[in-house]
Amino acid sequence: MTRSDVDQPEATRRTSLRDEQKRQTRNRLIEAATTLFTTQGYAPVRVDDIAAAVGCSRATFYLHFTGKPDVLRAIAEQGTLPSVQHFYEDLDHVLDTGSREEFAAWMRRAIDWFQEHKDLLPAWDEATTLEPEFREVAREGIMALPNVMSSYLSRWPADRQEEARLRIELLVAQLERFFTRWAMQGTIDVSAEEAANVLTDIWFPALQTPKSK
Repeated sequence: MTRSDVDQPEATRRTSLRDEQKRQTRNRLIEAATTLFTTQGYAPVRVDDIAAAVGCSRATFYLHFTGKPDVLRAIAEQGTLPSVQHFYEDLDHVLDTGSREEFAAWMRRAIDWFQEHKDLLPAWDEATTLEPEFREVAREGIMALPNVMSSYLSRWPADRQEEARLRIELLVAQLERFFTRWAMQGTIDVSAEEAANVLTDIWFPALQTPKSK
């Protein structure tokens, strides 16, 4: 048995410990950035603020992220994007039922979902406006949602697939803008139940697949 064979387990343990420390530091940076973005918005927060909240240096931050857009992307990838993708998978199943009542229930759940995640939405909007890099992330996020609605897309003819995808993307965009104006800006005065009913009136027929000729 060589010396390297003896030393390998300890070296492996040291490597694993370093990897775990890196993972923990990255997660702490994400948690700190989430808190700062939700309480202060995106623009006022500096990289130094995120690093200071964790008790690490600016250099340590840049070992894990390229900048503020990158850490916001990580926040989205860990929480918001998987959650919203699951939500549109649910919509795919709801549309399979052909039930307006099921769709209305989904719309009420959609409003509840926005309520749950509303604290981070202003930072998301700011970053989309200010950062070309993050604008592409937001665009990719919206464009990915039709991909999880495979059953819905399968019911559209091949020459109208782009239209089918566009309908889903427009639904996403309208829900985001409605919620921003309603719950965050207060420029729309309506109850959640009434909003869900009207949005159902608009979108349940708009998402019906074309009749076969």
